[in-house]
Amino acid sequence: KAAGGRELKLMLPMVTEVNEVRQARAIIDREVRHLSRFAYTLPTQLKLGAMVEVPALLWQLDELMTMVDFVSVGSNDLFQFLMAVDRGNSLISGRFDQLSPAFLRVLRQIIDAGKRHDRQVTLCGEMAGRPLTAMALIGLGFRSISMPASSIGPVKAMLDTLDAGKLHAILNEELDKPNTAHSLRDVVMKFAEDNAIPL
Repeated sequence: KAAGGRELKLMLPMVTEVNEVRQARAIIDREVRHLSRFAYTLPTQLKLGAMVEVPALLWQLDELMTMVDFVSVGSNDLFQFLMAVDRGNSLISGRFDQLSPAFLRVLRQIIDAGKRHDRQVTLCGEMAGRPLTAMALIGLGFRSISMPASSIGPVKAMLDTLDAGKLHAILNEELDKPNTAHSLRDVVMKFAEDNAIPL
């Protein structure tokens, strides 16, 4: 709840299809009209966002971007659902890598959709809190990522020496070519070593 006169952002979790966003916006608009009728102080601006964490939404990104003001990628759930890996099961949790070409292409697809529709795309999840994977996210084009307070120092140290444009070009080249690699982790690690980026 935001005090009157401030911007209010609402985030819809676990969106599976864009019609859910349409229905949620209708409910919110109805409530705003109701509160206005009874002279409640309302936020000056209300922005609606959606979490991208259910794979079905990947085939609805353009429609989604026209219906929301911003999106946030829930990288933990999206990775788990997309790769059919149970992060809580130690027998298979390490089977897949978040820096796999397949997952990085999905993240790039979301960023590109945001650019096409001039929508901010942010990311939350474990990826953002580790310097190596955070570096890959910045290289892909993310400019807003959330992480635990304990991760801010190491990630900031990485960012202070990162040439994001240079990494962006390298990642795009890798993702644009046929790639059967299990992961681009070695590519990102080599970039960090070659450019003296602390991890």
